[in-house]
Amino acid sequence: MQTRRRHGFKSRGGRLAAAVVLAVHGVSPAAAAEPLFVAEAFTPVGSFTPGIEGPACDRDGAVYAVNYGREGTVGHVAPDGTAAVFLALPGTSVGNGIRFGVDGTMFIADYVNHNVFRVAPGGCEPQVFAHDPRMHQPNDLTIAADGTLYASDPDWKAGTGQLWRIDVDGTATRLAEGLGTTNGIELSPDGTTLYVNESVQRNVWAFPVRADRTLGEKRLIRQFPDHGFDGMRCDTAGNLHITRYGKGTIVVMTPAGEILREVDVLGAKPSNICFGGPDGRTVYVTEVEHTRLVRYRTDVPGLSFTRFAPAAGR
Repeated sequence: MQTRRRHGFKSRGGRLAAAVVLAVHGVSPAAAAEPLFVAEAFTPVGSFTPGIEGPACDRDGAVYAVNYGREGTVGHVAPDGTAAVFLALPGTSVGNGIRFGVDGTMFIADYVNHNVFRVAPGGCEPQVFAHDPRMHQPNDLTIAADGTLYASDPDWKAGTGQLWRIDVDGTATRLAEGLGTTNGIELSPDGTTLYVNESVQRNVWAFPVRADRTLGEKRLIRQFPDHGFDGMRCDTAGNLHITRYGKGTIVVMTPAGEILREVDVLGAKPSNICFGGPDGRTVYVTEVEHTRLVRYRTDVPGLSFTRFAPAAGR
């Protein structure tokens, strides 16, 4: 009986020891007590177009993703799954990655017309924030603590890609060119490393971010033998959560390239990912095969949620 209590953490001391172990590994007791890494559908099949991408969450639990109902829109999905068009981009523009700034500003990459749009907090009117004709197809975005944006920019036909920095005044600076098909992009929790994946080449790279916000020499973290990549996000522990397009999973990987787990997301073509929910531990995935959002619970909050999600009531 005493042995069962010790190994099952039934005693007071055992419960304390369990909490310490969980805390050391970045897992809260609450997270350990609920089902984790089990995906479920969040929106109906066909609610988005095959261009579903760019999820981002606000603090009240709403999820925003591009191409709801038709191309060129951004959809708003409430915590109960109720969805509607939030805004329509002007002209022929079509969105891809979405990010929120610390003040609630929404940024949307427009891969058709070489733009990044800005939507003011509380508003729904997109304005061109950055434009450069040298851009190929602005794709995914990440944002630094000072509001600086970084954008991936693949040229799918040529199999190459670029990286851009977009300053708070909208000035776009090309940081790198001649890369592979740059797609998912994310900053480390301390902002000193920029992670970029290449969808076709299946590489994940780390670039040091210098004090002047230029990039140092890239370092290969890991190359995968099969299936492509798309969007990715970092959690507060510094791990990367990367969509495996074609495999139908999210791979969770340490900054050193060690694979911690893979999560099945109920469709072969996950295109992007974000963290949200009341505590930042609900993962939302844009899933192309069934043109819907899926979600699951994870053990560590997402960095973008804890640092950059806007206040409730947007």
